[in-house]
Amino acid sequence: MSLTVADLTRGAMTEFQEKLRQQHEESMHRELEALLNTANKTEAEISRKDFDGFKKLFHRFLQVKGPSVEWPKINRPPEDSIQPYEKIRAKGLPDNITASLNKLAVVKLNGGLGTSMGCKGPKSLISVRNENTFLDLTVQQIEHLNKTFNADVPLVLMNSFNTDDDTKKILQKYKHHRVNIHTFNQSRYPRINKESLLPIAKNMGMSGENAEAWYPPGHGDVYASFFNSGLLDKLIAEGKEYIFVSNIDNLGATVDLFILHHLMSQPADRRCEFIMEVTDKTRADVKGGTLIQYEDHLRLLEIAQVPKAHVDEFKSVTKFKIFNTNNLWISLPAIKRLQDKNAMDLEIIVNPKTLDGGLNVIQLETAVGAAIKSFNNAMGVNVPRSRFLPVKTSSDLLLVMSNLYSLDAGSLTMSKKREFPTTPHVKLGSSFTKVQEFLARFESIPDMLELDHLTVSGDVTFGKNVSLKGTVIIIANHGDRIDIPAGAMLENKIVSGNLRILDH
Repeated sequence: MSLTVADLTRGAMTEFQEKLRQQHEESMHRELEALLNTANKTEAEISRKDFDGFKKLFHRFLQVKGPSVEWPKINRPPEDSIQPYEKIRAKGLPDNITASLNKLAVVKLNGGLGTSMGCKGPKSLISVRNENTFLDLTVQQIEHLNKTFNADVPLVLMNSFNTDDDTKKILQKYKHHRVNIHTFNQSRYPRINKESLLPIAKNMGMSGENAEAWYPPGHGDVYASFFNSGLLDKLIAEGKEYIFVSNIDNLGATVDLFILHHLMSQPADRRCEFIMEVTDKTRADVKGGTLIQYEDHLRLLEIAQVPKAHVDEFKSVTKFKIFNTNNLWISLPAIKRLQDKNAMDLEIIVNPKTLDGGLNVIQLETAVGAAIKSFNNAMGVNVPRSRFLPVKTSSDLLLVMSNLYSLDAGSLTMSKKREFPTTPHVKLGSSFTKVQEFLARFESIPDMLELDHLTVSGDVTFGKNVSLKGTVIIIANHGDRIDIPAGAMLENKIVSGNLRILDH
């Protein structure tokens, strides 16, 4: 068999690339060791565990070339792998649901800051309804569950180094509530220079020149950090079998007794180890991750993994009809087994960032739902849209503060007075981005029971008891201001120009 010049060149290139990879890896290990030497003993112990996880991720990052999925291999999931919620609900509940609840813990992902909504500190401490924060509502929900069913469902918060101190200070106020609260910390990983592929941190400090040197590596880190904290073993020892994981800013993510019963009633040899709640995609959700069948496994496909040529196809509502709500039910013994064997396979998300000084860095992250392919008998459940009520922007905040929803024991439900179950489409302009500015522009939250669509742009304020119906578009051009008067009723209206209401 004769070798061509192309073969030899390819072989030399592969060898060269392999050497380069090794060099990058060795340099990274040296730098990380040097960073650990700047920490005190306790801090170095925690950070060493974090860095072990980071090294594995970095090693895989250097190996991966091109998209992590081959598009022709993607198939729709088999019919029975995604169950309709109605089918699970139809099974009813056993007389003793308390026994199932006592095997459950609720994990809320609490690593995010409120910066995108103009707030300092953890996002979970933003007031969303009647002075209640995301965290207040979560505690109320679980306390209500524990009291109603005489159960012991603990709340576990996964904090990040950004949110841990502030969250722990607040937890004091729940001391006398009937809910045991545990916390553990997400890992702290070093941001790496895009050119040199080395950490930008000078030491293990987190202030001054190092303020931007670290990041929490996405919610896929929940498995390793939960395991490393010792809390996973503690909960298993207490008889817990499943965790219900969700984002703390998803106000629809409450404990669902029917899904819990479905998990607990499976035969031992066919125990479902992972349920992902999915819901039907609308035009607003085109970027959401979806479930696919890939090489005989259910797998989460995120937009970042899609080859550029297929992004439009991925966004199509016809081919990929559902998306991941990030409400997940996961077996604790299964997490332990996979962590012990180092068999948790999560795709790497490469997140490029430009820091304030203009330096280009990359963050290596993972997503919690991507682990679905590592678990046995994993399935999706197609849940009603009401279980996906995230508050990411002030537009979302307006919806949950309005009379569209009623609040009962920490849970928000769509008002019975609304005649159709879909939520209105709300787009508030940049003058409303920050929560403080948003609140200052509404004397009271408008009546939105009959609203379909609201767009507001520019310098606009709302008086008391305003009512919005149908499609309402309010646009104040640059330099103009529009004050919607108290008691106004706008139905299928476009308001533009200048409207000032002055006190006299």
